[in-house]
Amino acid sequence: MSELRDKPIAVLGATGYIGGRIAPRLLDAGWRVRAVVRSAYKLRSRPWGGHPGLEVAEADVADRESLSRALAGCGAAYYLVHSMSRGSRGEFEDADLAAARNMAAAAAEQGLSRIIYLGGLGEEGPDLSAHLRSRIETGRALQAGPVPVTWLKAAMILGAGSASFEILRYLVERLPAMLTPAWVHTTCQPIACTNVLGYLLGCLENEATVGREFDIGGPDVLTYEDLFRIYARVAGLPRRLIVPVPVLTPRLSSWWIHLVTPVPASLARPLAEGLRNRVVCREHAIREIIPQNLLTCEQAIRRALGRITSHDVETCWSDAGLAMPPEWLTAGDAPYAGGDVLECNHRVVLGCAPEAVWEVLKRIGGSTGWYHGQILWVLRGWMDLAVGGIGLRRGRRHPVDIRPGDALDFWRVLAVEENRMLLLSPEMRLPGEAVFLFQIEPQAGGRCELRQITRYFPRGLTGLAYWWSLYPVHRWLYSGMLRKIAARTRAPILAGPEHFSGSAAMCRLPDAAKPGDGE
Repeated sequence: MSELRDKPIAVLGATGYIGGRIAPRLLDAGWRVRAVVRSAYKLRSRPWGGHPGLEVAEADVADRESLSRALAGCGAAYYLVHSMSRGSRGEFEDADLAAARNMAAAAAEQGLSRIIYLGGLGEEGPDLSAHLRSRIETGRALQAGPVPVTWLKAAMILGAGSASFEILRYLVERLPAMLTPAWVHTTCQPIACTNVLGYLLGCLENEATVGREFDIGGPDVLTYEDLFRIYARVAGLPRRLIVPVPVLTPRLSSWWIHLVTPVPASLARPLAEGLRNRVVCREHAIREIIPQNLLTCEQAIRRALGRITSHDVETCWSDAGLAMPPEWLTAGDAPYAGGDVLECNHRVVLGCAPEAVWEVLKRIGGSTGWYHGQILWVLRGWMDLAVGGIGLRRGRRHPVDIRPGDALDFWRVLAVEENRMLLLSPEMRLPGEAVFLFQIEPQAGGRCELRQITRYFPRGLTGLAYWWSLYPVHRWLYSGMLRKIAARTRAPILAGPEHFSGSAAMCRLPDAAKPGDGE
């Protein structure tokens, strides 16, 4: 144990749902932490991103050399990454397996003493879902290396912001009656997120866990129907009518989840397929080694809802995503080697300081909406849902706080500079690439200029047709947005809103947010 205290502990996936929670707890417990991430800029915006015990290393698990460099000098590592958001059958399994092999090799090269891996519960067999099978294959690939692996296997994690909990929450809250597949009667053993974190931290501090596999679960073994009813009771909702319909397939279930909840079909499908598998602990050895108070499902749900109500959600399933601007955005002039970058830019001059504008701008999206033409934003979200996109319903993590990497409806926050700029990238289905930028420029005499800049890199004729068919709508919409934002500041409009183009529309990004060798 003393040897580990002398070296940093690597956390792979430190901006993910579990990684973003275990890293600050390790720091609070006095450990040195090296967060291994694809975007250092995204991590630095976290509340613990400036902790003196934190080191940051940029690496990609798909790149063995970068991974090996990131692990140099570390004593142990948490492996908390997966590729399930890719969604396509076979794609995430192959990516996860290749990444695990890279991790095993890199850990051996750097002489790590152990790897701690969080996988999924599930008994191996021909009926095992692709998601759970991939979690097992990942564990086996890590074990194939010489570095001892501590492998924790969990079923559904109940915590504010987890994908499984969000599916449960939205299904029960939005559907007073549910037609469900046969999996509603499958038994499972959920575990509270706080207990998962307790086991992860305890494994590092207890030598008896090295090189062993453990099933981890809460005290309750119940069916998904039981979970629906418990949630309704805790949330103060009327009893839900649940009607099992055996003909509903996992594919249909995933599309239903996609329509009713903010979780996209690409993520919902592998999760839905896993619901047919019984996921119950076969042993409880870890309870003797790392004793803790295990929350019941009711207690875990009550705690998660309390976190959501108080806007105290540390991390969310939607945090996954690379928050880096596309290279063409900073490539120089608008004419780019691969084609033209198209623009639609507006500006307005206001009689107030930048801080007043930022107070309004930082609330954009989520329950606040987009200030102008909200029905068009909602319609665009439904169109995106209809073609398998994420739609507008992810909302935002916090009503006021905004940080790089956050999901913001169907956008991803790429960069934030308080009182200066907000840069978004679309994650809706789009025939091209785009960025959506707000800039606030201070001017003399207590004035400031607010700019809304859209830059779009079309993909083929379809991309060009999409842009020009919506161009008049965008001109109206963006000009109206600036007017409504100005009205919220209660400051006089001194000039504009007006359309503009040219060098004044160039995007000035924080240096840390620009693409670099680490990516």
